[in-house]
Amino acid sequence: MSREKQVVGFRVGRETYGIPIALLHEIVRVPEITAVPDAPEYLEGIINLRGKIVSVVDLRKRFGQPSTEPTRRNRILVVEHLGRLVGLIVDSATEVLKIPESEIESAPAMMQDGGLDCVTGLGKYQERLIILLDIARVLAVRDPRNEAAAEDAANKLFSASVNPGAQATARTEPGTEKAMGTKSTSAGK
Repeated sequence: MSREKQVVGFRVGRETYGIPIALLHEIVRVPEITAVPDAPEYLEGIINLRGKIVSVVDLRKRFGQPSTEPTRRNRILVVEHLGRLVGLIVDSATEVLKIPESEIESAPAMMQDGGLDCVTGLGKYQERLIILLDIARVLAVRDPRNEAAAEDAANKLFSASVNPGAQATARTEPGTEKAMGTKSTSAGK
């Protein structure tokens, strides 16, 4: 008896992708999404899912495809990643697929070398190819502009903590002094 891998199939553009069903929390229609300032382009924003705040990633943008106007077919796949819920906007959620392990091949080296390290394999299912994804790698990719800004901010904070004289040049917003470990003269006593 051959072992099977159960994946949730979904479409982004013309392609069908799959993620392990064990990672799926639920599938929901696309509600109103609240934008987040200075977020990477592919991070669409956040939603309130029955009292839980869930970050939402647009997989079209994440995969470098042009974004389209939302339709009634769009869905958010809510997955659990590192103990948190994350939503993935897809064009449509298709079905649960049971792919025999004998019908799954590892991702071609060309995909790995081309920066598509989030593809773990290709499954053959009813004359179709299903691109199998590693959600951790899909979500780990960051916008280089934001990484540079975050690194710059971290360096400034580090230099301020090592060189107390540098604290005078580091600006803080009221209420953030405690988080940054500095004291502000504008803070109430």
